[in-house]
Amino acid sequence: MKKVLIANRGEIAVRIIRACRDYDVASVAVYADPDMDALFVRLAEEAYGLSGNRPAETYLDIAKLIEIARRSGADAVHPGYGFLSERAEFARAVIEAGLTWIGPDPQVIEALGDKVEARRIAESVGAPLVAGSDGPVESAAEVVAFAEKHGFPVAIKAAHGGGGRGLKVARRLEEVAELYASAVREATVAFGRGECFVERFLDRPRHIEAQVLADRHGSVLVLGTRDCSLQRRNQKLVEEAPAPFVTDAQRSAIHDAAKAICAAAGYTGAGTVEFLLGADGTISFLEVNTRLQVEHPVTEETTGIDLVVEQFRIADGLALPMTETPAPRGHSIEFRINAEDPGRGFLPTPGRITAFEPPSGPGVRLDSGVVTASAVPGVFDSLMAKLIVTGATREEALKRARRALAEFRIEGVATVLPFHRAAIEAEDFIGTNGFRVHTRWIETDFADMPQADARPERVPDPSLVRTHIEIDGRRHELAIPFGLFSGFTASAQAGDSAVAVGATFDPADLTAPIAGTLQAWKIADGDKVRQGDLIAVMEAMKMETQITAPRDGTFRVVAAEGSYLRAGAVLGRFER
Repeated sequence: MKKVLIANRGEIAVRIIRACRDYDVASVAVYADPDMDALFVRLAEEAYGLSGNRPAETYLDIAKLIEIARRSGADAVHPGYGFLSERAEFARAVIEAGLTWIGPDPQVIEALGDKVEARRIAESVGAPLVAGSDGPVESAAEVVAFAEKHGFPVAIKAAHGGGGRGLKVARRLEEVAELYASAVREATVAFGRGECFVERFLDRPRHIEAQVLADRHGSVLVLGTRDCSLQRRNQKLVEEAPAPFVTDAQRSAIHDAAKAICAAAGYTGAGTVEFLLGADGTISFLEVNTRLQVEHPVTEETTGIDLVVEQFRIADGLALPMTETPAPRGHSIEFRINAEDPGRGFLPTPGRITAFEPPSGPGVRLDSGVVTASAVPGVFDSLMAKLIVTGATREEALKRARRALAEFRIEGVATVLPFHRAAIEAEDFIGTNGFRVHTRWIETDFADMPQADARPERVPDPSLVRTHIEIDGRRHELAIPFGLFSGFTASAQAGDSAVAVGATFDPADLTAPIAGTLQAWKIADGDKVRQGDLIAVMEAMKMETQITAPRDGTFRVVAAEGSYLRAGAVLGRFER
């Protein structure tokens, strides 16, 4: 390969661009309109606009991506993670266009991306498994029937998804119907398919995974384990390698199962085999992610292997650099730096970063997609950067993490930094008397959640409007006097559903807590509701947020289902 098109955005696009330079290949970025001034666009050797704002019309538009690959002269495509990275139809389109696909073969993505088929493969090689449905379930009633046979809790999971999206855990009979509907909705939005299956859920489990590399010469290499148990809403926040507080027998069982599953599937490239580890020691296969993982840097830091460069080497037909699992060199912990407010239930907080001052020093690595003045769009994932801290031991890594997190300063948007600072001081996480973090630890056991962040004031309009034009894959900045747009902005603001920060709100109004899409109304116009009733569901940054009634009353619907709303927009109002 000579030139790689990166079909992604943000920090992973930056990471791949840097690997391209290390591997001596050119990089081509693609960008949605909200990303036109993003760091990854500036770093790539070429950048082409996707002419749109939302995922469906940009990073999920296969035809646009293939056309830009042709136009730019790219001969390979790297999908990153998320978006189209686990879509077999995208891999197939890339290959049919005569380009090199940097990932596993389409048929392997299909087999392992179908969670039911992946379970069958795991079962065929003797991997540990909990009870699950034979195929996708067609209704909430089937989930109820499964739970009556196997007991609660049960996990309702997207058959064609991953990353915690389309995953709901039902613990009581009365919540099955809503959680099943929510899982189907979330799966449809995130993956384009809503089929879900059900399996027994291990209560208070840890999330352990194995990093795998496989070449086209028949070699499958396990590079070690990671613990990814510290999660919110089934989305990881902190990951570390090697997985701590795991017995040699458990680690060996996970390594052996991961290798056997990938060999049986004919896997090639980088991938991750995920497992749940129950409090009683039960290990159960979870899924295979047929792509690079967000948390791959902790494996890189503890093995010395550049996983993105290895993806390039495998795609070029080269053999793996080793055949045996390397002994870990030290311990590494990754902290996802999301634009979310922990004090408001990890609500996404899109906006503009007014200060970004990351830490440095021994053992500190930062993989970032933002700098000071970068915008965090509300239509994409909330991940801004990843802080990776490494030490000779877990204790040293934790000490360095405390220092690095204390130094890290971000202003303009709320972040999860206060949560990270508190979490690594928790005895459950330190593990002096045993590691007690599990996948629902934040919701059930964590007692030191930071207070809600002060909402930032709106930045005044500058005297110049800055935008960009694209000429032959190169971006050029234009600065236009703001006054030229005064007539347009006045009319736009008149029809805007958003409410300015600091505006006076009518107490009868129910407003959107986040910028996002109104997925579904859970009540009808004119219904009587009680405080705490579920009224609506919004989706932002690929996560659902439930909107509940703040008081009793008769509710009138204002906003339409499917509409995109800014934070503060009026959803509906209570009759006076």
